Amino acid sequence: MDRTVRVVVVDDEPMVCRFLRTILGSAADVEVVDEAHDGTAGVEAVTRQRPDVVLMDLRMPGMDGLTAIERIAELRDPPAVVVLTTFDADEYVLRALRAGAAGFLVKSTPPEDLIGLVRVAAEGHTVLSAAAARRLVAASSDDHPARDRARRLVGSLTEREVEVLACLGEGLSNARIAARLYLSEATVKGHVSRLLDKLDCANRTQAGLIAHDAGVVGAP
Repeated sequence: MDRTVRVVVVDDEPMVCRFLRTILGSAADVEVVDEAHDGTAGVEAVTRQRPDVVLMDLRMPGMDGLTAIERIAELRDPPAVVVLTTFDADEYVLRALRAGAAGFLVKSTPPEDLIGLVRVAAEGHTVLSAAAARRLVAASSDDHPARDRARRLVGSLTEREVEVLACLGEGLSNARIAARLYLSEATVKGHVSRLLDKLDCANRTQAGLIAHDAGVVGAP
């Protein structure tokens, strides 16, 4: 990216915030513009700073991370919220993504990888730890109400829109979708925008989750 990625860190451990400031601050194109130690303060910091990316812990006093993610997702032009936590159980991965998170990482993510993942999230892509991705695929296939809802939603889409949705489920960028489907990036961007409206999704990650739930990812 040519511009500086503005980041807000929300974690109840000051040492974690300091560590993340140090790691992210080592990149010339990433800046931690604020930090907060509970969900309420995190939402306020996002409203005040309008960052590109939020790194959000889940378990915090007062308003927890999941509630904060929901509040942030309701903002106009919300930032990408990436969960950064020690807990990667199925329920947390699915609940966070359905609440509006754009990604889910564990705190054991290597520091050298974190900067790149923040850049990827700022560009509008899904970022998932390997463990979270495995849990997502396994858990979404066992969630019958979500599967049935997703299939109903997908039934309202055109064949081309289903193809684009499947690509979102794989976490592909617009450029890679365009190459795979032999479309222009502008056309793909239009399809993605309409998909988000039709599916009532806050971001590409939620649309990708619907693709997993409906079973269209990897479908022939």
